[in-house]
Amino acid sequence: MHTQPAVEVAGLVKRYGTKTAVDGLDLTIARGTVTAVLGPNGAGKTTTIETCEGYRRPDAGTVRVLGLDPVADAARLRPRIGVMLQAGGVYPGARAVEMLRHTARLHAHPLDVDALVERLGLGSCGRTTYRRLSGGQQQRLALAMAVVGRPELAFLDEPTAGLDPQARRATWELIADLRRDGVTVVVTTHYLDEAEQICDAVNIVDHGRVIATGSPEELCRGGAESSLHFDGPAGLDLGSLTKVLPDGAAAVELAPGSYRVQATPMDPKLVALVTGWCAESGVLPEKLTVQRRSLEDVFLELTGRELRS
Repeated sequence: MHTQPAVEVAGLVKRYGTKTAVDGLDLTIARGTVTAVLGPNGAGKTTTIETCEGYRRPDAGTVRVLGLDPVADAARLRPRIGVMLQAGGVYPGARAVEMLRHTARLHAHPLDVDALVERLGLGSCGRTTYRRLSGGQQQRLALAMAVVGRPELAFLDEPTAGLDPQARRATWELIADLRRDGVTVVVTTHYLDEAEQICDAVNIVDHGRVIATGSPEELCRGGAESSLHFDGPAGLDLGSLTKVLPDGAAAVELAPGSYRVQATPMDPKLVALVTGWCAESGVLPEKLTVQRRSLEDVFLELTGRELRS
């Protein structure tokens, strides 16, 4: 049983000329987890991941992947990791499934290629060359090539970009199966709902540093208030409702008959207080919903809402 993290990054610095892309970044990824590394364009996440994969040499700091230096120990590390690249890493004239079979033969104990082809809907590709595949097919082939060798650690770059809902769901299920098999999966994605759905841990990178880390639930629970909404008769006595709520909670009528209660935390006890007050007041609350921050809300709060090139 390994207790050492799958990835340990300490004080990572990477510069391109006068530009510092990564500025003293620290990152720890536990084994057997699905972990997202998120960030706006130019935040430093891609450089960080490429350094972990051994494609870039750090200017300062230390990087250990499965206990090894990704550059100095590349020959020992590469058979143990899988890397999914956006460009696919496939010769344009190569036939899709033949390329996947070739990749499988490079590994001692590969996954069953036919089963993987069926699972990711690549059967129709057959002898089609890579350049003639659709964007979604290229994406699924890149994923298959990254995991066919049964890696201990898989780096998946935008694994569901451009996929239809069925293919996206199949990819999520494959990632869940990898996790159950003990594989550590590191995901970069611009789909924040995806990270919220499939990841055990999330690291948000901005300006070359990790600025937030935790499970999706932990990140969404902290900070801003959650809110409870319900509809009822207009003009309810919210003063009497406020008296039964905990300190710091507030109730407002947003529009005639539309109410919002804000509180931190929003828990079952508070919901019971509101519904109990409604019962005592002879009010049947309709469309009662609890809204909490999404990972997208957290991301935008931390990194800003301006577009970046």
